Amino acid sequence: MEQSRLPPGQYVPRGRPVIHYGRVPPFRPESWDLSVFGATASGKEHRFTWPEFESLPRKSVLADFHCVTKFSLLGNEWRGVSPATLIEAAPPDPGVRHVMIWAEYGYSANLRMSDFTAPGTLFALELDDKPLSLDRGFPVRAVVPHLYAWKSVKWVRAVEYLLEDRRGFWEERGYHNVADPWREQRYSHQEEPGEGPP
Repeated sequence: MEQSRLPPGQYVPRGRPVIHYGRVPPFRPESWDLSVFGATASGKEHRFTWPEFESLPRKSVLADFHCVTKFSLLGNEWRGVSPATLIEAAPPDPGVRHVMIWAEYGYSANLRMSDFTAPGTLFALELDDKPLSLDRGFPVRAVVPHLYAWKSVKWVRAVEYLLEDRRGFWEERGYHNVADPWREQRYSHQEEPGEGPP
């Protein structure tokens, strides 16, 4: 059963490794906010304070987690805010086909809108019935379980609606624009026409 859940080239490690780029940011609830900007339907930026975001409706997602470094963590129970909730509160322009998720220190990852709105995608606040630890992305991390985990941005601070695709942090540094682990889309040189911006 476990093998059938593992994409090609992946293995299940002992424990739960934690990998991230740069230092772990401090959390200051009084100044924290999450913004939705770019090609919004209204043309205006939307902001959620920490109390506002924390009080949004939550849902749970049971999903595996596939790191591009080849380990997979199976059966994680994430709980948080669905992208559909943000879209309802801050609707995009009808022409939006991609989003950029921004984190602390300017880190970013781009997603097709179809990946952003996929049933398993979530802005997680909890993992296995406990608040996220700081090194796992507290207070909020994106979870996009059907893609490699660099798309699951830790320490999220903003969502930018895009009318045209643009590469994020790792995508600009040679990683695949789509990042499907079942197709082993690890590196940009593997991209087919139409899988990345011109």
